[in-house]
Amino acid sequence: MDSDLVRAAQSGDIGALGSLLARHRPGMTAVAISVLGPGPDADDAVQEAMTVALARIGDVREPGAVGGWLRQVVRNACLTQLRARRPLPLDEQLHAVLPSSEPDPAQALDRHATREWVWRALEELSAPLRLVVMLRHFSGVTAYQDIADACGIPVGTVRSRLAKARGQLSASLLATADTSYGDVGALTGVRWREVSETMDAAERGTLAETLTAFWTPDARYSWSGGSGDVSSFLRGMYEDIADGVRGRLTNVLASQDVTVSEIDLINPPEDPLHCPPTVVWVQHLRGGRVHDLRLFHSPRIGEAISA
Repeated sequence: MDSDLVRAAQSGDIGALGSLLARHRPGMTAVAISVLGPGPDADDAVQEAMTVALARIGDVREPGAVGGWLRQVVRNACLTQLRARRPLPLDEQLHAVLPSSEPDPAQALDRHATREWVWRALEELSAPLRLVVMLRHFSGVTAYQDIADACGIPVGTVRSRLAKARGQLSASLLATADTSYGDVGALTGVRWREVSETMDAAERGTLAETLTAFWTPDARYSWSGGSGDVSSFLRGMYEDIADGVRGRLTNVLASQDVTVSEIDLINPPEDPLHCPPTVVWVQHLRGGRVHDLRLFHSPRIGEAISA
């Protein structure tokens, strides 16, 4: 029965989740076709819904009604595609760029650590595919253009990587492979502490020493307007701190070779527009140390509306 499969899936049984999705896939496909018509868009919406189900099966409160929940997830994915074809309403633009409420690190860690089977499935993807899924489904960087900027790739590449990643995740689920799962909670905790220590070290004036421990000697970093090396990153961090800017870590997504960190930027009262409201650090790791960091700044409200 659906209720038994849902409870098993919520306990971490990937086989149960695979069986559940296989059972309801025809109904999910029917919903997608009814909204988008037959074709690749409908297939993409179903794949998107399966990825959402992978991450959010724990949110189902009425296991017996999971079929309706899955169909609604597909419908939402279809509506997202339709909205992408028209200008985003003002209220939705504002909601997309307003800062989140005060973060609770313990809750954030728990949110991403309780479903270790999700991250095991993600780890089976290649790093480029895994990164776009992490950003799209688990971070605040969800718009295709923003993901493209954060990764330094074209929007079309984002779409193709997401489509390929969703297909591989779905295949993995439907295969219901049994596997043991690593301690993702511990990994996330380690990465959270490393990023926090990096930010604290900048305020203490000991950032160079900290980066020596956490970064490779040849590490590079980039942003939408250019690139630099470790000394450039040091200079930029110290200049912002000297100008009174402070950072507040709100979210960390960790896999074996990629870490995504979301940071609220708090500007000084006398210069409230010094920095955009948030910054995302996309860190690629080699041997457990950062060897490439890309910065993505979320747009200010006015910029988002005029874009």
